[in-house]
Amino acid sequence: MNKILLITGTIFGILGIILGAFAAHGLQKLVDTAAIQTFETGVRYQLYHAFFLLIVGSTTMVSLKMKKLIFYFTLFGVIFFSGSIYGLATNTLSAFDFKSIALITPLGGLLLITGWVFLLVGIIRNKGN
Repeated sequence: MNKILLITGTIFGILGIILGAFAAHGLQKLVDTAAIQTFETGVRYQLYHAFFLLIVGSTTMVSLKMKKLIFYFTLFGVIFFSGSIYGLATNTLSAFDFKSIALITPLGGLLLITGWVFLLVGIIRNKGN
């Protein structure tokens, strides 16, 4: 599980850097400033959770069961939260109306928060120092 957490965190980091560069250089002529700022919010949260997964994958303070829960909540949280934000920010560039699935964004945020709560619970339950 640690390897999966570390690989996923690394992939989120790589994609976050690529998407951030795309927002800074590729979107300028395609969408307005507000849309770029929205897109960058998705990138920022994706990168936060890349580091989060790297930390979880590196710690021994949390059980394997808790790490699995953290992994799935964070994975789907990033996909739902950041992914829907990317879609909403670039909605004018697509035939699909991402506004129709906008409720996925707060669901993704809730999943991310839950991942952090599981980390807290895992640390509290740890019998070590």
